[in-house]
Amino acid sequence: MTRAVTITGTRSTGHRDLDSYAELFTRYLAPFADAETRFYIGGAKGIDSLSLLWLAENTHAQITIVVPGTIRQQPAEAQEAIARSRGRITEIVELQAAELNSPAFHARNRWMVDHSDMVIGFPLIGPQGTAGTWQTLNHGAKQGKPHLIVPV
Repeated sequence: MTRAVTITGTRSTGHRDLDSYAELFTRYLAPFADAETRFYIGGAKGIDSLSLLWLAENTHAQITIVVPGTIRQQPAEAQEAIARSRGRITEIVELQAAELNSPAFHARNRWMVDHSDMVIGFPLIGPQGTAGTWQTLNHGAKQGKPHLIVPV
């Protein structure tokens, strides 16, 4: 039976080094990352790109990238991570939003959660806010889906 997990997180990741993120992913993603698990990742910069690269290099999990528009509309950092991981990506879902704005990103996040069994979120350390990471975690929680919060 395939387990599906959404990964969500901050785009602001410059305050930690790459080894720190690798340690977090080893601790909090690896326990779920067997060949029967499908990860849904948003295809943006920050946690999306970092987790994609880590999963592609360190696991046999299935990886689905979900973007609100098209891959070509994603930031350069995200496009590079997707290109580097292309051989490990199982599926790319382009939702073809007419405009890349907050509603399009929220729709992408809801789509991922709606297709998942649980959500793992990496928000910035601090109080819960209105950022997309928290909206994604809260959407999963409202559906009664398990969620793991790993502040970064």
